[in-house]
Amino acid sequence: MEKQRESIYTRYVPGLTPESEFTGEACQLIFQSGKLLVTEPSSPPGIPMARSLEELAVTPLRILYLGTFEGLPCYASEVSAEAPEPPGLTFRPLRSLYEVLEEDLFHLAGKALQLLVWDGNHRFCGRCGTETAHSLTERSRICPQCGLVSYPQLAPAVITAILKDNQLLLAHAPHFQNGMYGLIAGFVEPGETLEDCVRRETMEEVGLKVKNITYFGSQQWPFPNSLMVGFLAEYESGEITVDGEELDHAAWFPTEQLPVIPPPVSIARKIIDWVVEQHSESGAAADKEL
Repeated sequence: MEKQRESIYTRYVPGLTPESEFTGEACQLIFQSGKLLVTEPSSPPGIPMARSLEELAVTPLRILYLGTFEGLPCYASEVSAEAPEPPGLTFRPLRSLYEVLEEDLFHLAGKALQLLVWDGNHRFCGRCGTETAHSLTERSRICPQCGLVSYPQLAPAVITAILKDNQLLLAHAPHFQNGMYGLIAGFVEPGETLEDCVRRETMEEVGLKVKNITYFGSQQWPFPNSLMVGFLAEYESGEITVDGEELDHAAWFPTEQLPVIPPPVSIARKIIDWVVEQHSESGAAADKEL
């Protein structure tokens, strides 16, 4: 369904252990309280490259090897909240780099942040309290006392474009900026299928029943550790109702008259753009027949 872009894995090769003979510069993804260290005032900002963190005058609290990106080693590291910014570099919230960093680098930075958060949260065993150690064979932390293995965890969420004739359901939440409208979305609960979640979230958020649910595509979303799974669905019945808290407005919009919508990097925008393109093409085909 989704127009597939080239996979990040044509450029990124995951790894647990760096090649000992490599002596060149590496990609240094350095975080401080969720903010990424980037080169500024260069435009656009970039990821600092250095042979070691010492070159950048950075003292890490933790450091993880991620693998290689276009053949260059990549490291994720975290520094204390009090650590000063190195000269010529600045810490910026990852969200603010959403459309600034090249897309594959943004997703790699998201991966780095998620792994650092997981690594920090699982330093000690959740069952017996013993300090854990990194596995040498997979991305996990192992308790040497009781053997509990902790893996990085994802929170799957669905996001759905609901269609009614040539109209698209869009909703506004109180925290959305610039009058932006988005798609219906929500986290998957235990015991649910993805399709069950689409049905439940749609009913809970806007009071509508949907049918003909089809998969569109997916996107990692590191805020803090989500996997967004995109769907299309058709309106079946019901009248739009919102609770005024999670959503404060929702409405049907003709695909040629949309309000402010999410930026291009997001899967929400990719779904919306696909829907608009499909309706435009079908309209053009109908005009030719006439």
